[in-house]
Amino acid sequence: MRNSRWLIATYATIIILGILVALPNVLPEAWRNNLPSFLPNQTVSLGLDLSGGSHLVLEVDSAELVKERLQTLLQDSRRSLRDAGIGSEQIRRDGDTVRVRLSNASDRTRASEELQKLAIDIGVGSFGLGGDITVVADGDRDLVIRMTDAGLADRISAAVGQSLEIIRQRIDQVGVAEPTIQRVGTDRILVQLPGVQDPARIRELLGSTAQMSFHMLSNAAIAGDAVPAGVTMLEDAEGNRYPVEDRVELSGDRLADARAGFDPQTREPIVSFRFDNIGAARFAEITTANVGRPFAIVLDDKVLSAPVIREPITQGSGQISGSFDVRGATDLAALLRAGALPAPLTVIEERTVGADLGSDAIEMGVVTGLIGFGLVVAFMLLLYGSWGLLANLALSLNVILTFAGLSLLGATLTLPGIAGIVLGIGLAVDANVLINERIREETRKGRSAIAALDSGFRRAYSTIVDSNVTALIATVLLFWFGSGPVRGFAITMGLGIAISMFTAVSIVRAAMLSIVVRRKLKVLNIKPLLGFKLVPDGTRIDFMKARFFGIGLSLLLSAASVALFFNPGLNYGVDFRGGIQMEVVTEGPADLAAFRGGLGNLGLGDVALQEFGSPNHLLVRVERQPGGEAAQTTAVEQLRGEIVKIDETARIERTEVVGPKVSGELAFAGFLSVLLASIAMLIYIWVRFEWPFAVGAIATLVLDVTKTVGFFALTGLDFNLTAIAALLTLVGYSVNDKVVVYDRMRENMRLYKQMPLRQLIDLSINETLARSLYTSITAFLALLPMAIWGGSAVESFAVPMIFGIVIAASSSVFIAAPILLFLGDWRARRRTAAGEDDKAATPSAA
Repeated sequence: MRNSRWLIATYATIIILGILVALPNVLPEAWRNNLPSFLPNQTVSLGLDLSGGSHLVLEVDSAELVKERLQTLLQDSRRSLRDAGIGSEQIRRDGDTVRVRLSNASDRTRASEELQKLAIDIGVGSFGLGGDITVVADGDRDLVIRMTDAGLADRISAAVGQSLEIIRQRIDQVGVAEPTIQRVGTDRILVQLPGVQDPARIRELLGSTAQMSFHMLSNAAIAGDAVPAGVTMLEDAEGNRYPVEDRVELSGDRLADARAGFDPQTREPIVSFRFDNIGAARFAEITTANVGRPFAIVLDDKVLSAPVIREPITQGSGQISGSFDVRGATDLAALLRAGALPAPLTVIEERTVGADLGSDAIEMGVVTGLIGFGLVVAFMLLLYGSWGLLANLALSLNVILTFAGLSLLGATLTLPGIAGIVLGIGLAVDANVLINERIREETRKGRSAIAALDSGFRRAYSTIVDSNVTALIATVLLFWFGSGPVRGFAITMGLGIAISMFTAVSIVRAAMLSIVVRRKLKVLNIKPLLGFKLVPDGTRIDFMKARFFGIGLSLLLSAASVALFFNPGLNYGVDFRGGIQMEVVTEGPADLAAFRGGLGNLGLGDVALQEFGSPNHLLVRVERQPGGEAAQTTAVEQLRGEIVKIDETARIERTEVVGPKVSGELAFAGFLSVLLASIAMLIYIWVRFEWPFAVGAIATLVLDVTKTVGFFALTGLDFNLTAIAALLTLVGYSVNDKVVVYDRMRENMRLYKQMPLRQLIDLSINETLARSLYTSITAFLALLPMAIWGGSAVESFAVPMIFGIVIAASSSVFIAAPILLFLGDWRARRRTAAGEDDKAATPSAA
């Protein structure tokens, strides 16, 4: 038990560097800008729920990519067979394939070889994946061309990569500061736009493919709906219809530049464009050959303008005029400059938070976090007196180093992330409580100060590792399966737990040893302040007497929870059922009747209104709209317009739109994460202990989770991604509590080999009762302010966690321990029966 100078120097270096890295987060911006260049000045980025802004997830339309590729194959197949002198009766598109019927069956092999040449190589060298299409025979004369899975994946990947750059250019063109644009999965793009409160304009900007083309208008007479072949009727913004020839005279990819401006004569907004050299020459040919004829400028199947060619245009430039406003002209110019997307992008998820709501969330998160921290600090002082100051120092260092870690990682802090830090504080106390209680036990045995300190840390260490590993398993799976704010929660809590291993064990150990040596203490008495003790020394409660009552009551509550799950059921949030959710704030009390009548007349199905927090705060929920992801976007615009029409003072502070595809994925990922976390922790317990311990933990987890789900059903709290985070955290916390009791049971089994199992279990529970109670109280106190004042954004986490902490603490005593006793008695009876059978089978000596 010595403090190495090198070790102390290392600890001091880590702490000083951590403070320097975390310091910019609390300094005013003016001070940060004046820091010396050698000091770190990186701060933790704030998530959109704290800073305000818009979050969009876009998905590449793979069906459109397939359609485009098949259309090309259709044309290339005709040309390829014609050039090879192979006759064909019919070449047509059939679903997601191209079907070719040959004139002569004897040409099938040669035709297949020619068509296979149309494949695009999607690999390089010896590791190539082959072509993007396959040609198979279907009968004597039919050949079927279809895209391979690898070909489709390659085309989607290329489209996403190209779209990323185009989106970045478009966002830059309209001047959004510090956007986040990144690839998510194989076919999705995440766009986060700080400060953008109305994402409608951005959504249109990103969703438009911006495929501009120039077509001649047909001279053929159009009678009614009879449209000649090769002609399509298209509309402009005002609803006027034009017979546009399908043939593209000039593609928009020949544009060199596009600028918004004003017509010198009418002063109306226009868009001026200029072609590159090849485009200018082609445009000159078209206008020279078609003087007096009208032509159409088409963007994404909409006619922008349809002027008549008065004279040849040889300068390679022109202008688009129409019913533009200034913003519309600016956006169109931005689209044309950035170029066309390779495929349409659909907005499948949208979340918007107002700046005011974000600032309120920061203030609320900081205030509730400080109150929770203060309550924990006061409780630790009450429990351990002056030695509690060391535990509080470790807690403070834990928070500082967590912020330092977030800064170094470039992580984003969200409101659930603040909840993760607060909960991490509550769980970090666990190590300090374990150590202090162990030292108290060793002191009561008559050990000296140094011996008690050494034995206390050594005996507590394995328990601390086991309990923290189970919590880290939950956070890893939260990060793996979660998204957005839930990942932020996982990162902050995971960092806090990992750092607590350093602060609570290494730093506190070095500090306590230094105090003991300097003061030459003979006995290490860790006394509570004012003689406060929740669990008196030598407590001996016969918990196993209540084992049947405890398990019976738990089974009854879990059965009631299952019934509540089916009726009335969970109040699924927009994350899991899809649809639209808006948070509306009005200057005066919201007129629910007016909102219900106005929004109900939009024809969007069931519209649910809920007043929360105050009379001028309104939550609007609309069911998932039929018609896919695009239908959700249309419904949002209708709701926005109608809300402002009903109450001109209304502000939409938060909007969440989750399409049917995303909601299904989130629900599946949430269920899977809870299941896998439970299995992973149980495997860990099985490996570290024995199978009866794992069985006890399995049964307890099932009962704890079902009761928490019943709590959600009973209270009507939103069951969303935050609720899944609460369930996962609760699973980790519950197993954490069981591990501490199990660890003591295992230790006592080695010490008291002849002690009856029931007596041994009661002894172990009594010895760990103080730790279990104190840790539960600190986690409870840390979360209590957030549960009371946290608001709607975190109530689905904080409130059920408060309930879950109580359930988990009681289940360790009244469920997990009795199950272990039943299994132990069962094993003992089997051994006894096996021994008697062996005796009966052994012949007696003559």
